[in-house]
Amino acid sequence: MLRLAAGIRLMHHAIASPSAGSLAAGVGGSLMFAGLWTPVAGTVVAIIELWGAFSHSGDPWTFIQLAVLGACLAMLGPGAWSVDARLFGRKLFVNGNRARRR
Repeated sequence: MLRLAAGIRLMHHAIASPSAGSLAAGVGGSLMFAGLWTPVAGTVVAIIELWGAFSHSGDPWTFIQLAVLGACLAMLGPGAWSVDARLFGRKLFVNGNRARRR
């Protein structure tokens, strides 16, 4: 749900205020919506939106919210229902000490 909500919000942001940065964030949003290259797309979106927060005058909170969403998705990953899961398989991260059997 987070991936879908962030993707829709980023695509809306790109359509509402078309500029080079918001269009690039819209492309990242569509990649996150599909779940394709989610860690890369989330990192790029976070960087672009933080740049937008500091370079535009006015209210920076929309940019900051989108940057946080991008960073969260970059760290969480795409999820089970995504193109990444279909292409590369689902990865399970486990603490190394608990995963070892002695």
